[in-house]
Amino acid sequence: MGTVNRQFRLASRPVGMPVRGNWNFTEEPVGEPKDGEILVKVLYISLDPAMRGWMNEGKSYMPPVGIGEVMRALGAGKVIASKFPGLAAGDFVGGMFGVQEYSLALGRAVSKIEAPADSLPIYIAALGMPGMTAYFGLLDIGRPETGNTVVVSGAAGAVGSIVGQIAKIKGCRVVGIAGGAEKCGYLTRELGFDASIDYKAEDVSAALRKQCPKGIDVFFDNVGGDILDAALANLAPRARIVICGAISQYNNTVPINGPSNYLSLLVNRASMTGMVVSDYFSRMPEARAVMAQWIKEGKLKTREHIVEGLQTFPETLLMLFSGKNDGKLIIKVGAD
Repeated sequence: MGTVNRQFRLASRPVGMPVRGNWNFTEEPVGEPKDGEILVKVLYISLDPAMRGWMNEGKSYMPPVGIGEVMRALGAGKVIASKFPGLAAGDFVGGMFGVQEYSLALGRAVSKIEAPADSLPIYIAALGMPGMTAYFGLLDIGRPETGNTVVVSGAAGAVGSIVGQIAKIKGCRVVGIAGGAEKCGYLTRELGFDASIDYKAEDVSAALRKQCPKGIDVFFDNVGGDILDAALANLAPRARIVICGAISQYNNTVPINGPSNYLSLLVNRASMTGMVVSDYFSRMPEARAVMAQWIKEGKLKTREHIVEGLQTFPETLLMLFSGKNDGKLIIKVGAD
């Protein structure tokens, strides 16, 4: 095509917090799609805590990003050329496009987005991986019942904020754990949480005992570490714990701080289950339809934090680990 594709490729595996030097910023000609492929101009890149785990070498739910490979990332963009039936130039699609300006992708591995360009961020936020994680993690694994007490860690984040709202839709009492007065206020004033706990300013265990006097029925964990231990100490009988993530542990340079209160699972006949959203790929259209209706009805609110410029990627990604983002963190790569 004669067009240049700019990319971030993994140069080395981080020890602790990633730095810009862990990636190389490279350029190469844009390729042409082969049979079954599409060429996508990437418009938005999703930044997610899972990306830190993908940089590590070792066994996980998917292979690590290889040294020299384009950094893995979900995104949304516009089809420029297609050799896949059912997708044509001009269509908008979502998929695993990487941290780059153009992506050659298998047509069968992407989702067509029937929405205008300015709506794409919501399709990698509430109607994308974070929303799907919240929907299936809470409803399929957490199994909330009307009147249950649901506690969410990382509650002001892209996944946690949706988990809490879905729990409210299902008739639960919802307590969110977040960092700072502003984020805690956002949970209760704007999203309808019943209570919030500021882990930066409060004793989380004491606050959970106060806010959940009958114990926690469902704990949706995005944080791990000490907050997971505090929740384990405050479970209700037959509680369900959903392990979605452990962002407090991702940049450790020492072994992961696992739960020390795990015998609470035995005492309370509780369960703790990990979830990976890709297990629910075939059911995602079902969830998107339900959640889109909730958004239309005003029952579900979304917030995206959009940073412009592909070259900001290394520094923008780190916002996830300092809590500087407000809502789903997204890079806007370019205009349609």
